Amino acid sequence: MVIFDIDYIHGDSLVVNHQTKLDADTITYPFSKLRQQYPDAESIEVEVFIDQAVYRFKQGDNKYLVDAQTGQQLSPLNEVSAIRAAQHYYSGKGGVAEVELIQENPPFELSRRALPAWRVNFDDFGNPSIYVSAQTGKLVSKRHEFWRIFDLMFSLHVMDYEDEDPSNQLLFWFTLFSILASIFGGVLSYFVIFKNRAKNTTNAARFAKEITGEAK
Repeated sequence: MVIFDIDYIHGDSLVVNHQTKLDADTITYPFSKLRQQYPDAESIEVEVFIDQAVYRFKQGDNKYLVDAQTGQQLSPLNEVSAIRAAQHYYSGKGGVAEVELIQENPPFELSRRALPAWRVNFDDFGNPSIYVSAQTGKLVSKRHEFWRIFDLMFSLHVMDYEDEDPSNQLLFWFTLFSILASIFGGVLSYFVIFKNRAKNTTNAARFAKEITGEAK
């Protein structure tokens, strides 16, 4: 993996960093109507989704995406909208190979917090995958085969096969066992070396005494 730049491993080159400016003239759906339609809405933001102005907010446990021109609710995204979003974020030229809506049991490369999310796989070098939130339309992750190999090697390195967290219990107990084994090994070596040395000294003295006795 050292032959690849770490930013490439993270998948930064897979996506385009769009800097689309928000045009205030495109926001024609009144904020007051939005509040009437969603009275418990929180954290309301006006942003851009695929070159169109949208409202993003949270109500209860759900997140919403609403067209700022018509007031139409765009979330949860359907497959067509998810593909459009993924193609908008993706920097490559490959075509769409596979599309899947993930609502539970996400793959190891996607956080459970991002669910529900669409995974759009592209037919391109490294088998890249773009993950789009089904609720907000935002890019939540980007992965390719090189990241997956890197992640596997890292999880083996820290001995954590689920969260890749270097503070996991398996690593702690393995380290503790190694320390205890080193201590016991040192104690055992001490007794073996010094007992053998004392035994050899005693045998040498006895042998010298026997020789002296025979000489007399």
